[in-house]
This record gives sequence, C-alpha cells and structure tokens, in this order.
Amino acid sequence: MPELPEVETIVRRLRPSLVGRTIAQAEVLWTRSLVGLSAEQFGSQISGQGIVGVSRRAKYLVFQLTDLYLLIHLRMSGDLTMRAGGYEPDVHDRLILRLGGPKQEPGLFHPNQEPGLFHGPGHGSAVSLLVFNDTRKFGRVWLTAHPEDVVGKLGPEPLEDSFTPQVLYSRLIKKHRQLKPLLLDQSFLAGLGNIYSDEAIHLSGVHPLRISDTISVDEAQRLHAAIQSVLLAGIEHNGASFDWVYRGGGFQNYFRVYGREGQPCPVCGALIQKIVVGQRGTHFCPVCQPIGLREI
Repeated sequence: MPELPEVETIVRRLRPSLVGRTIAQAEVLWTRSLVGLSAEQFGSQISGQGIVGVSRRAKYLVFQLTDLYLLIHLRMSGDLTMRAGGYEPDVHDRLILRLGGPKQEPGLFHPNQEPGLFHGPGHGSAVSLLVFNDTRKFGRVWLTAHPEDVVGKLGPEPLEDSFTPQVLYSRLIKKHRQLKPLLLDQSFLAGLGNIYSDEAIHLSGVHPLRISDTISVDEAQRLHAAIQSVLLAGIEHNGASFDWVYRGGGFQNYFRVYGREGQPCPVCGALIQKIVVGQRGTHFCPVCQPIGLREI
C-alpha cells in the first residue's frame, strides 16, 4: 500500500499537468470504486469542474475543483497516471477523466515511460486523460463538497509544523497501546504505513512492542525526529518501489530494517528479526531496539 511519501510523489508528479485544466467527461469503468454516488451522478457532477489544486491529506489524494473536492485513496494497488488521448483502457482501469482546458507548455517524455504515458510538468494539450488503475479493486473515489466528511477523523500530519515532539508525546501517553499498531492507526497519526513505521521506530531506537504510555519524553523526541526523517527521505527518493505497481522510487535501496529479515543491522550488525504485530509483519533490531519485559 502506498504511504505518505508515495502519495506525495504522485501529487507532485500530477500537479503541474492538472492545475488549470477542466474535467470534460468521466468514464467510470468500475462503479464500486465510487463512494456514495452512481456512475451517472458522478459523471454529471464532475463534468465541467475546473481543477484548482492537487494536494494530499494522509494517504488521500485531494483534488480541489471549482465547486467540489475529488478524493482518491489508492489502497493496496491503485495508481494515477496521465495518458495521451489515444490511450486504450487497460483491463484494470477503474476511472478515466477526460481533460480539457488551456493549452500548457509542451512537456518532456520520461526516458522509461510506457507508451501513451507522460510524466512531469506542463504536458499541455497532448495529455488529455487522468487514469485511475487499480488491480485489486480496493481503491476508493469520493466526490463531495465537504472533504472533512472523508478525512475529518484523521490524526495530525507528521510533516506539518504543528506536529511537534510535545504533541507526539502527549498523544502517546494518552494511549495504552503497542507502539507499532498505534503508529499505523490513521486517527492517531496520518500517513504512516508498515514500511515507514518500521524504519522510524528502528531509527528512534525504540522497540515496536513498547506500550505507548511507557515512552519517555526523550524517546518521544527521538521518535518524532525519526518519523520526519524517514518520511522526508522517502519523498526525496520518490517513495519506495514495491509490488508490481509502484516503480521509479528508490527509497527501498535505503531501508534500514523493512524487508531485511536475517540481514545485518546497518548500525550494529546484529541480524534483523521479523515478528507479527497487529497482524502486520514488523522488522526490528534486537540490539538497537531493546525492550524490558515490564514494558511489554
């Protein structure tokens, strides 16, 4: 599942090609991707809407339209790409938005792009389709005038200035939960998933099974710094490439523990271990991340 850095990478890739364009028509290829609207209702409401902004809230892509908001959660296998007008839909495409609007500067092709696929800023009138592809069909699409109805219960954004070490510490000690599942709880903190939580917890030197209200102020400060560090590094490297969907990111080349069971810890050389926590595979170093029995 894409996490905050992968979603942020997609937002940054799409924004230059979408802002200022108009959605001329919607083709819904999988009705169950839509939440709360029929294909006919969705098409009627979104047609003619201008794209004012493209942003992110947690793992949601947020498209600010003239009068509405389009929100997309990619879930396990979703992806969004820009395609040329002659593109033939793929078997796993779920939604296609045909774009009109002012002509922009011609763009450049990515050297490794697929036929009909454009990357980067300002592709102009040559790019006319925004395609939502979702192999596993778990992704969801909302069209609403009230985006808080969808994202209002999410926790704080970990890269915003308002998310301070003290905020994290205060939230941790109000809970009595194992650290790893708590960080995955989107109502506690928005945007972290399995990869970046493992990486951040290891960087902080805290054990993933630690109970949140046993964490000290100093540990919370380290954890806060680690969360921001791994997320920023993930964004810098365009996210991590994994599964068959997300290609082009390079952060997987810098993993400290995730997916490295049985390999040496980059800090101390001890072998990385993998346990199951909250039904999720969890990677850690038993030396760098010690835990006392009283803290479990």
